[in-house]
Amino acid sequence: MKGMLCWRAGQVLAIIVATVGCDKQSNVANGGSDKQLDYAIIVSKLREAADKGIDEDQFELGFLYGAGSGVTKDDAEAVKWYRKAAVQGHARAQYTLGDHLANGTGVPKDDAESVIWYRKAAEQGLAEAQCAYATSLTDGKGVPQDFAEAVKWYRKAAEQGNHAAQVRLASCYGQGHGVPKDDTEAFEWLKKAADQGYADAQWRVGMVYEDGVGVPQSDAEAVKWFRKSADQGNCHAQHSLALCYGNGRGVPKDYTEAAKWLRRAADQGDPMAQYKLGLSYEMGRGVQKDNVMAYMWFNLAAASGDEISADSASSREGIVKEMTKSEITEAQRLGRGWKPGSDNVAR
Repeated sequence: MKGMLCWRAGQVLAIIVATVGCDKQSNVANGGSDKQLDYAIIVSKLREAADKGIDEDQFELGFLYGAGSGVTKDDAEAVKWYRKAAVQGHARAQYTLGDHLANGTGVPKDDAESVIWYRKAAEQGLAEAQCAYATSLTDGKGVPQDFAEAVKWYRKAAEQGNHAAQVRLASCYGQGHGVPKDDTEAFEWLKKAADQGYADAQWRVGMVYEDGVGVPQSDAEAVKWFRKSADQGNCHAQHSLALCYGNGRGVPKDYTEAAKWLRRAADQGDPMAQYKLGLSYEMGRGVQKDNVMAYMWFNLAAASGDEISADSASSREGIVKEMTKSEITEAQRLGRGWKPGSDNVAR
């Protein structure tokens, strides 16, 4: 969508550049910027065209309000313009309006109306809408649950190369939802998404190789796909890769590498990775033994509410006996300052 907007904005500027050259020079001379003036012109021209009922400009004006580009961000105003374009049959506006209704962004949440707009855009061949409509059918949101119908729409989107639809279609084959269970077919669709560089699919392909479901079991192949996904920042893959290093599966056993990948997943808020990183610090495995850091990671995992919370809390209480009051205070301070995805303090 952004690429389309840039192309469209460039067209608008090309049309008006001859008439605004002097104004731009004056604006810069007075301390303004070309970018500020360009956005003002773009918004003005888009609004002028949108007011005349041109659906593409209505959609793009909605995008500007939704993104807060050149105008004050206003989701309700974005929805207004998306709806104007959607009722004229603009497929991407229909899909985007459906998304806003599904999420309650700028408009009251309404799954039933969301599905209506997804379906309209899907029928025009928009892959994202086809996948979204199929997901609604899978989840039974705004429409009766229907796996067979969902598979039909997932397939339409998947055949256009939509990676999310390819993963979901793979899941349908893997679970036998709407189609006969077929692990080989499931893997083929998952691989198509992974080959496009979709990190989640790459991680899932790694899991398939690790388990040997639908393909010959191969730890080396699993590690290859875990790494592709982990390098893109997928925390599940980072955790899986850490386990491979920790257990010597597909790679030589290397506790330092294991701790490195656990840290990357833990820093993104993965509770299991936080717990296992805490164990690494408690035992000094792959990192220098450090009860303060172990306590901090156990504490974060315990507070997550995840299934590992109880074990994390138990491990935290286990090392308290070996810590001074000042060490516990420091661990708690570090935990309070921790934020997912940030450059958190390391000891």
